Amino acid sequence: MELYKFNTLDTEEIVSLFYETVHSVNSKDYSQSELDAWAPRNEKEFKVKSWKESLGQNITYVAKVNNKIVGFSDLTQSRQLDRLYVHKEYQGKGIATALVDMLESQAKKLNLLEIDTEPSITAKPFFEQRGYKVICTQIVERIGVNLTNYQMIKKVRFLD
Repeated sequence: MELYKFNTLDTEEIVSLFYETVHSVNSKDYSQSELDAWAPRNEKEFKVKSWKESLGQNITYVAKVNNKIVGFSDLTQSRQLDRLYVHKEYQGKGIATALVDMLESQAKKLNLLEIDTEPSITAKPFFEQRGYKVICTQIVERIGVNLTNYQMIKKVRFLD
């Protein structure tokens, strides 16, 4: 596996990975209508444009295996681990761990004390295993559909 900083040329492949992952991996925890609201296929073109900009502004890492993007994750300037998605065929192979390790390492270099994230029901156990603590369960509305996720936080650096 190769990890590298985001390149805008990767945006279309990243957005496709996002749609495939949400509609397959998250289907065990969310209904079809919830998945369609979370990742509406008719927004793909808009998402490519907006993510090219946001992923470029954030600290973003991409994972590739055999020249194929298999995961990505980003950390905003306001210390939020915003997106973490791993290809459906590469779940459980350490890709999410490598991506989050890299982002947490970058957070420490920036002297951030903590990282927050808002994972899905599906991703919550991964973050709990990494020491993230649930602050609260929340309902997020997407195009008229309510989705459950969590506010979680992790201390990545302690004051000396």
